[in-house]
Amino acid sequence: MMTGGTTALLADGTVVTVRALREEDTDAVFALHRGLSERDRYLRFFTTRPTGVADLAHTIAAGTGLGAFLGDRLIGVAHYERLRDTETAEIAIVVDETVQAHGAGTLLLEHLVLTARRHGIRRFLADALSENRRMARVFADFGLPYTVNRDGPQVTVELELGEPDRYLDAMGERERVADVASLRAVLEPSSVAVVGAGRKPGSVGNAVVRNLVEAGFDGDLYAVNPHAGAIAGVVSVPSPADLPVVVDLAVICVPAAAVPDVVEECGRRGVRAVVILTAGLTGGDLAGRVRATARSFGIRVVGPNCFGVANTAPAARLDATFAHDRVPAGRVGVVTQSGGFGIALLESLGELGLGVSTFVSTGDKYDVSGNDLLLWWTDDERTDIAVLYLESFGNPRKFARFARRLARLKPVLAIRGAGTPAAQRAATAHTAAVVVPSATRDALFAQAGVTVVDTIAELVGLIAALSWQPLPAGDRVAIVSNAGGAAVLAAEACARQGLALPELESSTMDTVRGLLPEHAGIGNPLDTSPVVAPEVFTACVAAVLADERVDAVLVAGVPTAAGDPLGGLRLGACGKPVVAVAPGRLTLVSGLDGDDMIPVYGDAATAATAVAAMAARARWLRAEAVRGDVTASAPKEADLLTASRIIRAFLRECPSGGQLSEKDCDDLLRAFAVDVSAGPGSGSAFALRAWQDETFGPAVCLEPAGQPAAVDAPVRLAPLTPADAGALLGVLPGAPGNARLGSLLVAVGWIADLLPEVTMVELAPVTVTTDGRCIAGAARVTVRPAVPGGQFLRRLRT
Repeated sequence: MMTGGTTALLADGTVVTVRALREEDTDAVFALHRGLSERDRYLRFFTTRPTGVADLAHTIAAGTGLGAFLGDRLIGVAHYERLRDTETAEIAIVVDETVQAHGAGTLLLEHLVLTARRHGIRRFLADALSENRRMARVFADFGLPYTVNRDGPQVTVELELGEPDRYLDAMGERERVADVASLRAVLEPSSVAVVGAGRKPGSVGNAVVRNLVEAGFDGDLYAVNPHAGAIAGVVSVPSPADLPVVVDLAVICVPAAAVPDVVEECGRRGVRAVVILTAGLTGGDLAGRVRATARSFGIRVVGPNCFGVANTAPAARLDATFAHDRVPAGRVGVVTQSGGFGIALLESLGELGLGVSTFVSTGDKYDVSGNDLLLWWTDDERTDIAVLYLESFGNPRKFARFARRLARLKPVLAIRGAGTPAAQRAATAHTAAVVVPSATRDALFAQAGVTVVDTIAELVGLIAALSWQPLPAGDRVAIVSNAGGAAVLAAEACARQGLALPELESSTMDTVRGLLPEHAGIGNPLDTSPVVAPEVFTACVAAVLADERVDAVLVAGVPTAAGDPLGGLRLGACGKPVVAVAPGRLTLVSGLDGDDMIPVYGDAATAATAVAAMAARARWLRAEAVRGDVTASAPKEADLLTASRIIRAFLRECPSGGQLSEKDCDDLLRAFAVDVSAGPGSGSAFALRAWQDETFGPAVCLEPAGQPAAVDAPVRLAPLTPADAGALLGVLPGAPGNARLGSLLVAVGWIADLLPEVTMVELAPVTVTTDGRCIAGAARVTVRPAVPGGQFLRRLRT
């Protein structure tokens, strides 16, 4: 059984293990080279009869070689040799021809890049024949800057190592393709087995079988129970080994102690994915056994301690949950660590006729996580809105890239989750989640374009608004009501959400004056009075919608003797969002029939929250459209070589790390165009900090100087774009929109991002003078030994 290494996916979804080779792997390396076809030997060695292969195999296994293993079989090797004492190394890659079309070579090269960077290598050289189109395609598609030097039939490729956005995007796309291929066994299985299916109605296993049948799953379906020949009309076999076909997905609901053995039986039978509903595995030896077994057999794992998975697509009709009611079909994708949240959301969406496209309850999240679903939904045409309930983050930096990519295409919504100490303790208790600071988590969401709400009611209300209404062009809201009190509450709710109530155009006010009685309140809010008929009320709403100063309309209405103003509201498509409030209704949101559904809320606060969230998404999309490559914000004058030399010299003297001397600190900052003056200037003063967060990576914070560091201080994750810096300045009371202060934030963020050894940069006070200059009065820089983290490397959680 394979031990150690990193599990990752090939392009076809196959799980492989990548690890450093050892001397005992020499025979396997030699066998891989010896087994090459004549054509591949020629392309690798420039001859069909190479010599010294045995010695080469030993050199690779005992040196810097990496191997890709399918089970226990070595299917690919990559290695490098440093050229003398330089930052350049020669590389070579060999892949078994049976997997050459599945991206094994590219995967090995990604891992080799990280290994080399950790050892100070900055560029790779690769010699190849001009006719080796496969290798040429690997380098062309890889994403790193490269040059090709031709010398007759031979070419030398020079690859610059780093992490520019293009490389991260290319690696992310490769991960998406591989991830989606592997998740088909989870969300689009052609065959399912329920292991632990009980005969007793009401048991978890019995419920899963019945839900699969009632959903209309028409693939091969089996129950696994040694004491029954059939369950709910489905054929039952004694064990996974007795399954008559190799199934894609096994749903496991046996006692915790039996789960590891069941996973192993599934692996031996060729099962590609398992959903483990059973709780009680995490925190003991059972968890390690399950993880190791799944990894050795290349099995994708959902759970344990989860509610199940569902896909309502007509081609899938999969309901592998133990929900009491049928999972409603719709266009909302949901991933949740909490089964209870999932149940509540499914019920609320069903009541609105919205429903879900795909649903995954990740539970204790041994493998499949929110990141996987972000990749799945990117090209899923049946998912219009993505919803996340996450209590922990396995790889926040990768999450940010995946979420941002998805958010450019469709709304990504999240429940804020555990923010208070009590909520964090509860999250840790029920899914073993490792909670994170709320300010840092909120920064992650904000920069990635994830829209955050605090309650299920707000979430459902926002889903309804996004499903039925367009985004507003801005945050200017007009309120139309037939009840003065309702208008006041609506105005207060909008103000709390930061929405503006503009003065209506004179032409709009003239129009509504001609429609309303003299005692009506003409303005914004527009109080029509309770005596107007529904058709007059609708005409007033239409007139306000046509106002160029208005981006959205909030309608609040109560039934009177004149009629129900909301019951007759028919507006059609107008290009601006309309939301309605029916004060006092028990239902949180419902739809009105018409050309476009108008969500109706039970209170103004929920309606205003939805409008504010829609305006924020529209604002983020506009900023994202001009954001560009984040690497473009890197300081052009940055002297990374000098900064790295300062750190290396310090760590040679102080191997465990510490605080740089004043001179070294000033020199390092100056390498990024950050100057520290002899003393503070006069003006507004701030404290700027950048540090390496254990979970989220490099982060930046700006606070008023002279105050204790606040736990909930506004944070942004590095590297920052100018827009990110502007957002950080915008949420700090009293911070001016100063371009130089923003540039300083960006520069310090790049220090933390490019130099992982820098654990803390503190500039205080940072003074913004009245003439706009930005002066750093004093600085401290703390460093410790570190290596490039490889947060974006393709790997599975197991």
